[in-house]
Amino acid sequence: MGLERRRTLECMGYAVEKSDDEWRAELSKAEYDVLRRAGTERAHTGEYTDTKTTGVYRCRACSAELFRSDTKFDSHCGWPSFYAPLAEDRVEYIEDRSMGMKRVEVRCAACGSHLGHVFEGEGYGTPTDQRYCINSISMVLEPAQEPAQGS
Repeated sequence: MGLERRRTLECMGYAVEKSDDEWRAELSKAEYDVLRRAGTERAHTGEYTDTKTTGVYRCRACSAELFRSDTKFDSHCGWPSFYAPLAEDRVEYIEDRSMGMKRVEVRCAACGSHLGHVFEGEGYGTPTDQRYCINSISMVLEPAQEPAQGS
């Protein structure tokens, strides 16, 4: 089901469209496995799991802005967690019934790359009661610019 669904979504049309060969050439094997084949990096190994840097998280595949650091929170789940995307049109939601459970997959709306999953009703003290559990390898953090001295 997963691969069949992926082929269907790739044909839907995204702002950023590339062939499978182009994605393979641009991404590392690990990046490709997560972003283009909906894999998952191991818990507690990602670059941004404990990062507190202020900035914007972009899609590693296409550079679309996805999340802001001010919505990131410590969920202690092993992956970076956010309570909301930058804007609802930045991500798309796909029902995921793999792994014997019903989950909601989160993908980049600009290129269709897999980011992670979103969960709700877990009791975190966030404004949305949602946890966007996102693979670090799916993102690149663009640190905020420091204000110039003396301005």
